[in-house]
Amino acid sequence: MGFVNLIIDLLRDPRASIAAWIAAGPLAAYGFVSLIIFIETGVVFFPFLPGDSLLFAAGFFAQGGGFNIIALLGVAWAAAILGDQCNFFIGHFFGQRIIRSGKVKAMTPERIEKSEAFLDKWGNVAIFFGRFFPFIRTFVPFLAGMGGMKWHNFFMFNVVGGITWSTAFILLGYFFGGIPFVQAHFELLIVGIIGVSVIPTAVGIVRGRLGKKSA
Repeated sequence: MGFVNLIIDLLRDPRASIAAWIAAGPLAAYGFVSLIIFIETGVVFFPFLPGDSLLFAAGFFAQGGGFNIIALLGVAWAAAILGDQCNFFIGHFFGQRIIRSGKVKAMTPERIEKSEAFLDKWGNVAIFFGRFFPFIRTFVPFLAGMGGMKWHNFFMFNVVGGITWSTAFILLGYFFGGIPFVQAHFELLIVGIIGVSVIPTAVGIVRGRLGKKSA
């Protein structure tokens, strides 16, 4: 329950949670950031973790001196790249078995279908673009590994996508987190980031269901 409570506290009050990590020392602060990013991108069982909002909030604390911006970027890059690579290998070696087991409740048929359609439409580039969509971000590398994508192709787009995604959200928090309006409505903004990130996936699922009904 400790990890679940950690995520609940982070969603409820991201500034207080990250401030507590920083107060506990650099190992805890950088460790929690890297752990959450790695698990969200690398473990297919946890696609619901708040990666986008966490990176934004961490960037805000880098602007205030709680994190070193260079160290934070390095930690986020490593976690994002290693996470997707881990997910690729999980899909390659255990993908069919995991899907047949039905134990990943978040991996609904609609989400699998949406992620597969995303891969079919964009090909290898889906590894890059998929970074910016929750759930798809977690399922695309898993399905790419399961579908037999060449490792060297995956790795190239994984590196570029992981660096671009994590850098974008960290720098947004770093440069805009200090604006008084942002500080006054920080929690609301975090909820907004989560909502905007989820909208494309939700719209795709709804459209898919409506299409099936009409058919």
